[in-house]
Amino acid sequence: MFQLEKTERLLLGAVLVLLVVAVVGPSVAQPAHLHDLADRRAWGRIPFALDVLSNLPFALWGAAGLGCLAWRRRVAGPASGMAQHGLVALFFVGLLATAVGSAWYHWQPDDPGLAIDRLGMVVAFAGLLGLAAAGRASARAGVALAAAVLVLGPLSVGVWLASGNALPWGLLQFGGLGLMVWLACLPLLTGEASRPSEGLSIRWALVIALYALAKLFEFGDQLVFDWTGQLVSGHSLKHVVASCAAWPVVAALVPAQKTKAESLHITA
Repeated sequence: MFQLEKTERLLLGAVLVLLVVAVVGPSVAQPAHLHDLADRRAWGRIPFALDVLSNLPFALWGAAGLGCLAWRRRVAGPASGMAQHGLVALFFVGLLATAVGSAWYHWQPDDPGLAIDRLGMVVAFAGLLGLAAAGRASARAGVALAAAVLVLGPLSVGVWLASGNALPWGLLQFGGLGLMVWLACLPLLTGEASRPSEGLSIRWALVIALYALAKLFEFGDQLVFDWTGQLVSGHSLKHVVASCAAWPVVAALVPAQKTKAESLHITA
């Protein structure tokens, strides 16, 4: 008979609570001046140039991460850590989608462009939250949570576009961050089904800290622009810092590759 473990039940309960709040909660309007970004300078034919070009790190981290994942799977074997590897791939593909969607939005900031931006972010959120659940709850919980985000994320964007209610999207972002903090406080799974040698030891505290710092830069867009003598805005820095949340995931892939390669060399 199919049974849920305690952590899986708690995770399911938390997701259901967020879903209920999103459905029955009050309508929350998007900030009126959301598209009024601080740095409106153009470089040649590129409008809002730094906000557009600062999305390049998302693409670089995404490509680097996929390359490291391919290397790890070649060394460790394709059957090793399949669920986590799939979620890692989803996360890095999401970073590539975020780079494209965010650059598209910042080229001409408006609601339709922001919707495209957020759809790319949903893919990255799904992979990252799924990874957190896979490492602390179970592989099936990670896959299920990623699937839920991939379904509910676009729905929240659609609700916002249709009605102006940003509550579901806000719950996806900040409720998801809360779930990540909670999961990061749980011990890493051990045992036959999830051996540490096959799992990914991701520094979740660093992921969360970088994401929180990125949000602070976003909220302080104009303030940072003024403090830096209009050199760079908080929103541009937000892109760079948020992209670096991929660093702990990439770092979790690379050491395992080196260790395995070294052991093979010693054996030979």
